[in-house]
This record gives sequence, structure tokens and C-alpha cells, in this order.
Amino acid sequence: MVRRVAVVGAGVSGLAAIKCCLEEGLEPTCFEQSEDVGGLWRYTDQAEEGRASIYRTVFTNSCKEMMCYPDFPFPDDHPNYMHNARLQQYICKYAEHFDLLRHIRFKTKVTKVKKCPDFSVTGKWEVVTQRDGKEEKAIFDAVMVCSGHHVYPNLPLAHFPGIQKFKGHYLHSREYKEPEKFRGKNVLVIGLGNSGCDIAVELSTVASQVYLSSRSGSWVMSRVWDKGYPWDMLVITRFRTWLGNILPRALSDWLYVRGMNRFFKHENFGLMPLNRTSRKEPVFNDDLPSRIACGVVVMKPNVKEFRETSILFQDGTVQDNVDVVVFATGYSYSYPFMEDDSIIKSRDNQVTLYKGILPPQLEKQTIAVIGLVQSLGSIIPTVDLQCRWAVKVFQGQCTLPPVSEMMDDIDEKMGKKLKWYGSSTTLQMDYVTYMDELASVIGVKPNVLKLLLTDPRLALEVFFGPCSPYQFRLMGPGKWSGARKAILTQWDRTLR
Repeated sequence: MVRRVAVVGAGVSGLAAIKCCLEEGLEPTCFEQSEDVGGLWRYTDQAEEGRASIYRTVFTNSCKEMMCYPDFPFPDDHPNYMHNARLQQYICKYAEHFDLLRHIRFKTKVTKVKKCPDFSVTGKWEVVTQRDGKEEKAIFDAVMVCSGHHVYPNLPLAHFPGIQKFKGHYLHSREYKEPEKFRGKNVLVIGLGNSGCDIAVELSTVASQVYLSSRSGSWVMSRVWDKGYPWDMLVITRFRTWLGNILPRALSDWLYVRGMNRFFKHENFGLMPLNRTSRKEPVFNDDLPSRIACGVVVMKPNVKEFRETSILFQDGTVQDNVDVVVFATGYSYSYPFMEDDSIIKSRDNQVTLYKGILPPQLEKQTIAVIGLVQSLGSIIPTVDLQCRWAVKVFQGQCTLPPVSEMMDDIDEKMGKKLKWYGSSTTLQMDYVTYMDELASVIGVKPNVLKLLLTDPRLALEVFFGPCSPYQFRLMGPGKWSGARKAILTQWDRTLR
């Protein structure tokens, strides 16, 4: 029987893990190497070793109704999109409200997680931690890895010939905090993801000139959508997901491209994705098109070569007098405390996890990786559902198929990822489909047809309205009594 559970990290995933363990009568112990909860959202003036790092002006890309914990809505007076400091306050309130802090050991770093010698029989793990220079070992029945995937910067210098000759300064976006020290400089930002676009837009207010280089282009969306409503409350719905699954691919692709180009034509701005029908995660930036239109951000193709003070691009153009380069080239996911890295990356050094959570090859399913997925939906409701599913697996309440079937399921999903996102290695997945897959196994997926007979108003809001987190606490184990009211009043709070 699983009783004692080790939780690695006290960010949004770790807090969900502690709460789900407590709901099921387990004893969680969470290890957090910093002195507070929040993980990625806990801003510090300096990037800290082994911790995620954000810049001062980060705002959320999901609105408050779509990104809350499913049984803990944001206060009515909070804006729809939040600055990181306000989200951090909410995370702290969540931890206090559900009395999670007493289960967390702060300033304690997990240095090793390894199978006990009798693992094949007991499924137990030895967890080695360090605090104030002292090492401690403890045995746990299960482990939930909640350390996130924005910690280890990917700095692919080998792909940039001549970088060693470059006399300017270069840094990874992880080290970027605020724009002032770039005043009056010519800056090149490499990478058209959310961080790259945010940093380019912010620097354009102080730099002499900003160049933004992209290898493959990207769709750029605004947080403010039709009639001024939050984009995700209009886009992430069960109806749209159902429609996307039944329409012929060609029509679905045409509608997708048309929808993405509704506010401005991407090719006119040098932003058009090379694979225009790929559903890879769009960039959320309300200001980038106007910054390009004003000439303070100039789009450039991929870098071909660095020179001492200039940069040659793939289209043959050369940009002189570049002072600083910011590599917004993302992160590589790594779990240095795992003694056996192949547990998580069991094939071709790629993450191989059943339902994006469990390593399928283990003799005993007593370790879960939480939060190692990406979708258009927010990570907070996603990890809440992942934790609820994982805890049920630990307790034997969810029976898993044989290893061969789990591997087949992983392969099938990799094929779908290739079709929809252009890459089988991406962490990307369709939000509503993925959430429903987990929810149906643990008996918490809303039954729209049943609701149509018993509560038609709610049924219509669940199907045609936003697929908000409250839907997954509406019925079944772990249901929340306030879920129905939260769903029926979500637009009121948005307008408020």
C-alpha cells in the first residue's frame, strides 16, 4: 500500500500534488530548494541555480477563469490577465487555504531519487536530500516529480558559426530581468517564442534598434479576442474541439489559418510559420505587430553566421554594429536528481511517458512526472487533473494496461503529434482531448447528455462555453460544491 509520497518542488504542480495526496488520505512530504512556494512564478532579481527564472514584467497568457485551480477561483476583483506578482499571491493563498505549507520542507534540495534494492517487490524509492550542508535519506512508497521544465537553458551555440568571434555580449533569456541596461544599444533577439517576443517588445522601448530572428515563423495571437473577451474563453471550448475532430483535415486547416490571420496577415509582417497548418503553440503578444509596424522591431530570418560586430542572416543580409544578442531558445528538460535518467527518457533520449505522466517500463508504477506537457490550456488545471489520476494509479484504483499497450498508446500519440504539431518530440497536446482522457478514467468527465436532461442551462454552458477548470470538479470523486455556480457566473467575473 502506498502511504508516504515524496513531492519534488513546491510550484503550482507540487502544491496540486500535496493537496491530491491529502484528499486521498496519503502522507505527502514536499521538498523545495527555495524558501517559498510558487516555483516559476516566484520572481527574484537574479537567476538562481537549479530554479526557473522569469523577467520582471511577465504576465499570464491564460485568463483567470481558465487558469485557476478548479476548486479555488481567483477573487472577483482580479484582472483577467495577471502580473506574475499577483499570481504568486494567489498561489500562496491556495497553499494557505488548503493548509499545504506544513507538508513542505523549504531550503531542502533533492539530490538523488533511486529505486530501493527491493523495488520490484515494494516499488519503494530512496530520496536523498540536502539542507544546510547536511545530507538526509528517507524511503518513500511513491514519488511525484514536480520540478518543472523551465530550469535548464538550451543555448545551442554549436548551431551558430562564428559566435566565438563575436565581440558583443550574449546571454540566454533566463538571465534577462529588465530592459534598462540595454538602453541605446542594438539588440538581436533569437527565438520567436513567448519570451523572445516579450523581450523584443520590451527592449524596443529603450534600445536603439531591436532585431527579432526566427527560424520557422510563428502564429501571433492577442490576449484580447472578439469583442474584447479573453481569447481562451472563446477558443478553448468542447464545441470547437468536437468540430475540429469531425471536420475534414483540409477544411480544418483552412479555417485554422483563416482564424489566425483574422487580425493581421502574418506574411506581411515576416511572421508566417513555415508550416502554416501546424498547430504548434502560438505566441501571445498584443504589441508585436504594432512594434513591427513602427519599425522599432525588425523581423529577420535565421542567423547564418556571427562576425566580430555584425551578423549574417540566411537571406544574405548583414546587420552591422550589433551590441547584444539574447538567445530566447527555450529550455531542455532534465532531471539531474534521477539516478537512472532512462526512467523518464526511455527511448532515444526522448521523454517516453504514458499519458504524459508515467514511465511505462517500470515494474511498479510508483513514480509520476507532473507538468511535463504543454497545450493551449493553462498548466494549473492540467497538473491538478494529472495529480488526481497519478494518485489513483498509486493506490491501485486505476488499473493500467500491459506495458505493450502503454507503448502502443505512446506511439499512436507521437504519430498524432507529428500530424498536428509537425514534431513527435514536442510536449504539445490538445487541451480538451487530454483533460477528458484523464477525467474519464477517474470518473470526473462531465456527462453533457445527462446534464442536458437534468440541468440544460449548465449543459449548454459546459459544451458551448469555455472549457474552464471547474468542469473537472463538477461531478465524481473530488467534486466541489461550488463548481456549478462558478461555471454559470464565469462571464460575470470576466466582465467585472
